[in-house]
Amino acid sequence: MSRPELRISSSVFRTNIEAVRTRIAPSALMLVLKDDAYGHGLAWAVETAVQAGVDRFGSYDITGGLSVRRVAGGDARIFAWATSTDAEVDDALLQQIDLGVGTTDYLRRIITRADALGVRARVHLKIDTGLHRNGILPEDWAATVADARAAERAGLLELDGVWSHIAEASDEEDDDAQAVFLDAVRVVGESGPVPASLHLTASAASWWRPEMRGTVSRIGAFCYGIRSADGPELPGVRPVASLVATVVDVVDGDAVISIGSFDGFPSTLRGVDVGTPDGARNLTAVGQTTSVVAGWPGLRVGDEVTLFGAGDRGESSATTLAERIDTVGEEILTRLTARVRRVVRD
Repeated sequence: MSRPELRISSSVFRTNIEAVRTRIAPSALMLVLKDDAYGHGLAWAVETAVQAGVDRFGSYDITGGLSVRRVAGGDARIFAWATSTDAEVDDALLQQIDLGVGTTDYLRRIITRADALGVRARVHLKIDTGLHRNGILPEDWAATVADARAAERAGLLELDGVWSHIAEASDEEDDDAQAVFLDAVRVVGESGPVPASLHLTASAASWWRPEMRGTVSRIGAFCYGIRSADGPELPGVRPVASLVATVVDVVDGDAVISIGSFDGFPSTLRGVDVGTPDGARNLTAVGQTTSVVAGWPGLRVGDEVTLFGAGDRGESSATTLAERIDTVGEEILTRLTARVRRVVRD
């Protein structure tokens, strides 16, 4: 039986990157690569992005950052923000990975490791703007900045960034978060030079709230063509990946296709429209290893059905399907990539 394929377009990815960079300019793009580049494949994403001129990457953790370094080479700026072990910190420092720092204890551990290794750590301090996702509290901020500046004077640290996450729950809450962030930047500026890397916004806020962009914008999903859940389509941005299955049988005029729940395709998606050579048709059943699609004129074994993609054959996007089952597009993609064949095109 022909295996389903997750087909990934390098040319669409490059086009998306350019559309995003144009949208957020003069803020610099930090391409986020968490969850194996949202299921698209980290090595492919880094190689393609470097070809497109991207020189900043966000890897979430140090392990991912080291993988990025191996692919991107020594000139790329790589940011890892998950609090990590001392051994991981050592690896990051030796490979010049920028570290996101959300606690005073983590900052002190990084300084200690930099001293032991005889290297200079490059850090971005995180202020808690109210989301409470690992960040230094405003009341502790000045003292932590003072610790960082002391290490900087000792040659152990470069304070290169101030950053945070925001909830993106409402404009009012995000405005309040920005006020806390800007005050944190002010405090840092009073203690020495303002860091070069100021980043508060991820995909959605970077796209729609230009007044909130810093010198850097962390964007992942939008570059891969994954729009926000319940959000509008993005001008100039298309899904990079499409999921394609082959017709392996024709039963009572309907198409039996080579994908099922065992491949990571959620059975709860029964009833959605998928793309066929004759346009949109209904997915009438999802079995364990095969599924059934309403037939079309001229249907034959070997035809291809697109389960999600850019819509060229009537299919929905991964995000649209995800909204039907109360999840997000990248979760569908990452679930599938462990079980279906991933094929890079153009």
